[in-house]
Amino acid sequence: MDIQFFGAAKMVTGSNYLVKTERYNILVDCGMFQGNEEMERLNYDDFPYNPADIDFLILTHAHIDHSGRIPKLVKEGFRGRIIATNATYDLCKIMLRDSAKIQESDIEWENRKRQRAGKKPIEPLYTMKDAENSLKYFEPYFIDQRIKINDNIQIRFKDAGHILGSAILELWIKEANEEVKVVFSGDLGMPNRPIINNPDYIDEADYLVIESTYGNKIHASYSESTQNLIDIINKTVLRGGTVIIPSFAVGRTQELIYQLNKYYEYNSEVEEYMKIPIYVDSPMAVETTEAFKRNSSSFNEEARELILRGDNPFEFKNLRYIKTQEESMALNKFEFPKVIISSSGMATAGRVRHHLKHNLWDNRNSLVFVGYQAQGTLGRILLDGKKKVKILGEEIDVKAEIYDLEGFSGHADQKILLDWLNNFKIKPKKIFIVHGEEEASVALSNLIKHLYRIETIIPNIGDSFNIAKNDVELTKGIELTPIMLREDIENEFKTAYNQFEALIDKSGRLLDSKVLATNYDEIKNQLIDLQHTLMELNIIIGK
Repeated sequence: MDIQFFGAAKMVTGSNYLVKTERYNILVDCGMFQGNEEMERLNYDDFPYNPADIDFLILTHAHIDHSGRIPKLVKEGFRGRIIATNATYDLCKIMLRDSAKIQESDIEWENRKRQRAGKKPIEPLYTMKDAENSLKYFEPYFIDQRIKINDNIQIRFKDAGHILGSAILELWIKEANEEVKVVFSGDLGMPNRPIINNPDYIDEADYLVIESTYGNKIHASYSESTQNLIDIINKTVLRGGTVIIPSFAVGRTQELIYQLNKYYEYNSEVEEYMKIPIYVDSPMAVETTEAFKRNSSSFNEEARELILRGDNPFEFKNLRYIKTQEESMALNKFEFPKVIISSSGMATAGRVRHHLKHNLWDNRNSLVFVGYQAQGTLGRILLDGKKKVKILGEEIDVKAEIYDLEGFSGHADQKILLDWLNNFKIKPKKIFIVHGEEEASVALSNLIKHLYRIETIIPNIGDSFNIAKNDVELTKGIELTPIMLREDIENEFKTAYNQFEALIDKSGRLLDSKVLATNYDEIKNQLIDLQHTLMELNIIIGK
């Protein structure tokens, strides 16, 4: 069996790994390269394999640097199965369509320039039709389900705690009557964050592919960053300014809404005049928030309890969702204090660039970054302290106060990465370190070698490694005793029972005529799905 690395090697974008067995070709992620022009040109290169030869694509999560080239893969011949979590599929329906829209728009603009220069037009990376077609190949599953792909391959998704639906991949491959287990960490999140569950621990692996985005850093505390954000908002409000927050439409925006909901709804000390408008100005973020609502069963315990008590954490009095371009443009015509949360998170595209153009020059305003800024992006350029930047063809003075709240990062820091690895009961014999700039990957590699005496490899793009059968130590698996199995099912049953009990308590609301007028079909469909699930469960346990 070979593992080949075709992206996110000594960089944080373009995740794409190929596992080749004697009979099957398995891709893990098919992400887009993001960053400067040189990096993004890689998206137009031919795949280093024939897409038609790929049997399975297993997707760890929906972020574009992991999913963004899927329509290109299908366009160029892939006809296999795309296996992902349910929430990842829901988010990909939004993100891949949005990405296609951007591809078409960018090429239309580029081709107008080429026409004026007498050059031939070029094709987009993929079109909306390609994106729609790629969605037909998805097979969604829930976290923690063990999935038998065929007699030789089994997988299981565990919660990565990065964004909704993000998964750690456990991959079991059987060849010549020997089974090898390879674990891909995907993008690991930080524990104790709103909405999302903590990353699951993994018991054992023969080989591990682990991310290293922050392999050389320790994040500021989340609570400290949250309080800093509130302080920045309040300080900017008092001087009559606007707060601009470039935010990833998927995950980070919903997290910010959740935290601001807690601050404005549950903090009695907040004066009414300080409850300024919070605008979420990203069509994709609005769609994504709806997808979050549809996948609330995947939320952490705190968020589920809020919902079961009847609180929608994505709605509060001073929150406004902006949908049309006209509404977005109007935000920059008014000078009253406000917060604008807009994508993209690295300020490489989207409506946030218009808001930066209209607000960066004013020293009353604040710009707050709440996520990773890749090399070459406008976000990184601003964080590096450049005093003039070109946005949408115009040179802008940078006078707004700029903040970087790393505590909001959705990626595990060095401490959490090592804690996660430490909780393997049977450690991997070899670890591949990916998804990090070289300095971060080297720092994590050195620590792993020092602490655990495990061989580490930091691959380059294009590197291929053979996992020979005689190099794999066959280890006794973690034994699941009858008591452990019973406790696991008891916990799942208790969770389901509590959710059903909360639904019964709200049955009057379920039958409310106003609710039925707008949500009848959705409620009925969910109840039908519930009936089928309960019947199937009764058949399984029936005598």
